[in-house]
Amino acid sequence: MKDSPKSSSETEDKLFHSKITLQIKGKLIMLEDPCVMGILNVTPDSFFADSRISDDERQLLSKAEKMIEDGAVIFDLGGYSSRPGAENVSTADEIKRVIPAVRSLKKHFPDVLLSVDTFRHEVAKESVSEGADIVNDISGGELDRNMIPTVGSMDVPFICMHMRGNPETMQSKTEYNNIEKEILSFFNEKLNQCHKAGIKDVIIDPGFGFAKTISQNYRILKNLSYFKTIKSPILAGVSRKSMIYKTLDISPEEALNGTTALNMAALINGAKILRVHDVKEATQTIKLYKNIYP
Repeated sequence: MKDSPKSSSETEDKLFHSKITLQIKGKLIMLEDPCVMGILNVTPDSFFADSRISDDERQLLSKAEKMIEDGAVIFDLGGYSSRPGAENVSTADEIKRVIPAVRSLKKHFPDVLLSVDTFRHEVAKESVSEGADIVNDISGGELDRNMIPTVGSMDVPFICMHMRGNPETMQSKTEYNNIEKEILSFFNEKLNQCHKAGIKDVIIDPGFGFAKTISQNYRILKNLSYFKTIKSPILAGVSRKSMIYKTLDISPEEALNGTTALNMAALINGAKILRVHDVKEATQTIKLYKNIYP
């Protein structure tokens, strides 16, 4: 009996096999299967109201515990809202929000990987010193030139996201000649900088919603496998974003079904990490994906 022909995606996987390990403070973490990163926002103004957590430690721990039960492998903790048009928050205020939460999460859930979502090296450095395992920078080191050297000195992975400008200006910077090639060029340059700085592992995030129009977001999602040529794990963060709720003419609160649909598309096209507000549904999506593509 003849073997069935290999699909283009299977051939592509062999040609551009993504790295499946992360080195974190001397420990080796496997990323063989896709995993879920749960969003924890210690901010008063994140675009999705249900993701906001007050400074009440009990609320933070309760939400984190539920995420673990639902399948989260990584927490992503942020103290600065990066929604379009978000107002500036001082470094001191961001540290006041983030560091107590880092301490609490690592004390109660030491085995869960903790990513700190910041573009400031001071916040990253203090967070890692308090136990954070990963630094997630929405600017890929563009907003703070000390970020990449700082992460390189701390022996933790770096999530490098593509964005132009800053959260206040990014939606005025959506002109591209060839968006995939320009983002790929950005990542190649950043990976070179990261490796020179001593960063062993870089996770790439194309930055859905950051300096991209809705149609550009869908184009990137459709062509996400294009970025597998870099051989770094790909993170997809589409959860409840405007590319869903504006397209469907609904609110962020109604965008869970659309999020699930786009998460499946991201997995099929090569995403290894789903950054989400709704962990249970994302975990179920991965389980179904693995039954289609075992």
